[in-house]
This record gives sequence, C-alpha cells and structure tokens, in this order.
Amino acid sequence: MATRAMLGVFRKHSIASRIASNYKLLSTLVLAEHEGGSITASSVSAVEAAKSLSEDNSVSILLAGSGTSLKEAAEHAASCHPSVSQVLMSDSDKLSHALAEPWARLIHLVQQKGSYSHIIAASGSFGKNILPRAAALLDVSPITDVIEISGSHQFVRPIYAGNALCTVRYTGSDPCMLTIRSTSFPVVPISDNARSDAAPIFQVDLSTFDEDARGKSRYVKQSSQNTERPDLGNARVVVTGGRGLKSAENFKMIEKLAEKLGAAVGATRAAVDAGFVPNDLQVGQTGKIVAPELYIAFGVSGAIQHLAGMRDSKVIVAVNKDADAPIFQVADYGLVGDLFEVIPELIQKLPEKK
Repeated sequence: MATRAMLGVFRKHSIASRIASNYKLLSTLVLAEHEGGSITASSVSAVEAAKSLSEDNSVSILLAGSGTSLKEAAEHAASCHPSVSQVLMSDSDKLSHALAEPWARLIHLVQQKGSYSHIIAASGSFGKNILPRAAALLDVSPITDVIEISGSHQFVRPIYAGNALCTVRYTGSDPCMLTIRSTSFPVVPISDNARSDAAPIFQVDLSTFDEDARGKSRYVKQSSQNTERPDLGNARVVVTGGRGLKSAENFKMIEKLAEKLGAAVGATRAAVDAGFVPNDLQVGQTGKIVAPELYIAFGVSGAIQHLAGMRDSKVIVAVNKDADAPIFQVADYGLVGDLFEVIPELIQKLPEKK
C-alpha cells in the first residue's frame, strides 16, 4: 500500500510538471525591417501576430543596421505597439544591408543569449530571405506563411495556392520559427495614451559577432521607382492589370487610373513576364500578397496563382471581356466589357485627386 501511494504521488507530480511546462511564459523575438527611420507596417503586423501566441508573451523586436536611421527606427519600434517589451538594436556596418548571412548569424547570437520560445518575421522578401538560413543555423524547421494562430504551437497556413488550409502543430525544440502573412494580422490603430510608455532600447553585444559574417554574398545596389503612389503591400486600393492590356504602353492607362484613385498598381505574372511592368508589381502566389479594401482587376483572367495573392481583399471588382473568366467567381462586382473602353471612361468621369 505504501508503494502504491508513493507511485501515485510521483505520477501526480509528473502530470503537474508537464502541465506547468505547457503553460510556461513565452518569449518572442520579432525580426523587423526598417526603412527611412521607421519599421515597416508588415513588421508591426508580426508584433500583432506575436501577441496572438499568448497574453503573457514577452515580445522583443530585433533591428539591425547602422547610423541615425537605425536609431530612429528603434525609437519608432519602441512605441509602435503596446505589446513590445524591449527593442534590441544591432549597430554594425556589417548589418547595413539586409543580407541573409549576417542576419542569420545575428539571430543565432541573440537566440543563444535570449533563449526565445518563438521567432517571427513577416512573410515578405525580408523574412523569406533571412528566416530559413537562421532556422538552419538553429537546427529547427520553420513554419511559413501562417495566416492564423490557434495556440502557442498550433498554426494555420494555406496550401494548394490557397484552395485548402492546413493546421500545423509544431513539436520540435525551441525556438518555433514562423513567417506570418501580414494581411492576416491587421494592426488596430493605437491611441496616443497607449503610445506614451515606450519600451526600453538595448544595444546587442556584438563583440563575439563573426568577423566574416557577410559570407559569400555582397550588397551591390538597391533600385526603386520614384513614385508618389502608395506601397503595393499596404495600399487601401489596388488597381491591377493583366495580359489583356496587350502592351506596356497600354498599361499606362492602369497607372493613370491609379493616380486618380490614389491607389497602388499591381500586375499579374503574365503581364510581368511580357515586360509590361517590373516584377516588384506582381501580385500572386509568387509575387506580393495583398488584401486592400478595394481591388480592381482589368484584363485579369483569374489564374489560381493570382487569386492566391488577392482573394482576401475586402471588395473585388473585375472587368474582363470574357464572361467565363475565373476572376468573376471571386469578384464581388463584375463587368463584362472591353477594358479599352471602360478605363478611359472611368478616368474621364473620376474627379482629380486633391
């Protein structure tokens, strides 16, 4: 009887220990991208996703770069979201550009010191470039393109170009590494009172940072289009053109309409491959994922790869001369007509943007 009672005590203690371990406090490291002295909107969405992991989650933002723009970005990050506990700033010339090799080694260094349970980045070119290499250094398997967080280790991600949703449970060792679809974690506007208490900013000790951290890649140049149009990934209105526009010259109609609407310009892969516009305007599974309040598509057939990048838009308007085009299956409003007649008429009747 005494032996049985003792075994019962040990069994209860073991169960209690497992329960306690499942409910331990979480700590998350958010990899943030910054431009012009501010962290990007997609990085703030990554903080919002980190908040969804647990109410008791301690969220740290990791920034890297050099100069005054990094310091300004750190100050912005410290007050960008109430859930931010601290900002870690890595100031080094080796980190001036977001190359995968030095960033991955930086994450490995910070993880060794902080022992975070989760590492999160937005599922853009920045996160997709850096996170897999960092995961390899940490010997863990990342979960990509998460659109819903069901628990600290259970996530939902799209598969088959968004036609099915897959629930994934992470059973590996810490850290659990994620890229999140920023459009699935919109940030609620924060009041001025909530911003008053900024999180502390700490310098990362880079004394042990690898001198040869750049690896085999090097920064060459960055090119961008000089335009006043909003960023495609964060725009409230997106006007997209497809192969139906037939030429780069005709695509200028899309740009003119976008200027009148104060909208961003998007394109299908077919339009990009045909050379109508540069590939940074591509919307779709292999391009940018967008979810604007209004998405207007001209001459877009609605290939499954394109739909995967815009089907979460609040209102979808499609104009196509083919009444059987697949785009009409997801469109809220559809017009069967010739875009070469519809677009000029819209441009004529819309008032000039003030």
